Amino acid sequence: MSFDDPIDRRGTHCVKWDGMEKLYGVSPDDGIAMWVADMEFRPPQVVQDALQSMLNHGVYGYFGNDSRYTAAIQWWMQTRHGWAVDPSWIFTTHGLVNGTAMCVDAFTQPGDGVVLFTPVYHAFARVIRAAGRQVVECPLANVDGRYEMDFQTYDAMMTGNERMVILCSPHNPGGRVWTKAELRAVAAFAKRHELILVSDEIHHDLTMPGHIHTPMSHIDGITDRLVMMTATTKTFNIAGSHSGNVIIEDPDLRAIFAGRMAAMGISPNSFGLHMATAAYSPEGAVWVDDLRHYLDGNRKVFDAGVNAIPGVRSMPLESTYLAWVDFAGTGMSQAEFTDRVQKGARIAVNHGPSFGLGGDSFLRFNFAAPRKQVVEAVARLQEAFGDLQ
Repeated sequence: MSFDDPIDRRGTHCVKWDGMEKLYGVSPDDGIAMWVADMEFRPPQVVQDALQSMLNHGVYGYFGNDSRYTAAIQWWMQTRHGWAVDPSWIFTTHGLVNGTAMCVDAFTQPGDGVVLFTPVYHAFARVIRAAGRQVVECPLANVDGRYEMDFQTYDAMMTGNERMVILCSPHNPGGRVWTKAELRAVAAFAKRHELILVSDEIHHDLTMPGHIHTPMSHIDGITDRLVMMTATTKTFNIAGSHSGNVIIEDPDLRAIFAGRMAAMGISPNSFGLHMATAAYSPEGAVWVDDLRHYLDGNRKVFDAGVNAIPGVRSMPLESTYLAWVDFAGTGMSQAEFTDRVQKGARIAVNHGPSFGLGGDSFLRFNFAAPRKQVVEAVARLQEAFGDLQ
């Protein structure tokens, strides 16, 4: 399989393509879907083979004996991230949005504050509010086009009602790979304000060359309040499997979470477990390394083309396949630059305000697609803003 191979996903119950006209007014007939964070690539052959084996067997009963599954997780985290995970720490949820919701449910009460460093992945705020908790937005500082944290400001914002902080690491949508010093500062902030720290590390495998992800679990002195979240779904483009892992080392926190899992009657989907077991393998690792190289090439093509438009700037990307593009320099209103992208260039994108404070002048573009599609998107954007040249 080549990442250059086009795959027509229209008419396949694909939210990214079949849902974009209703949401963004961009027809799938001649539009380009660059919003939902899944990729236009098939997963590695080892994952396809695992599914084919299930189909050949033909019986889809309850999943039992997860020892191979947990061993695959252990192997991946140790070999790719230097993180030793005990199988008893692992809970499998229906993806990490569900994992986030379960953390909010297990470790906070209605009315409690949950801290987010915004702009950040929009599903966090959605599940927090749906659970009757308060979203506390601590805005990231945009320093020369790069997000940084300002804990002096954040400390002053805390009221004592906050019970949890959710970190997106690497950061979506800004693409930051947080440094060890920054992670230590997050941990210290959580300790100062007695917050449970939930670290969503779903993009941890998708770093750009020269950038190394550090798991929050590597930071000393935070275990007693730390909840880690990881998944195969972003890495291997199997989001529809709805599987993810909440990994908790501390036994007291683990007992609380286990109680909520039991009360909710949650058990994993066998398809997701078979796919994850196959993905976390040497074959899967080779595929991921090839993917990262391809995504880096797409990033260079996209950034060069977008940054050539006067007043438009793509935030330098350290991880993910999501470009966070700032249109502030055009002097246009949010409605105008969004219309030019959606109606002029016929590209469906995520709107910046949905990510919280600091997102007003931004749009998020997903460039995990065959390079020909990325080149076409860039050409359309340049034409849509051609009067600025």
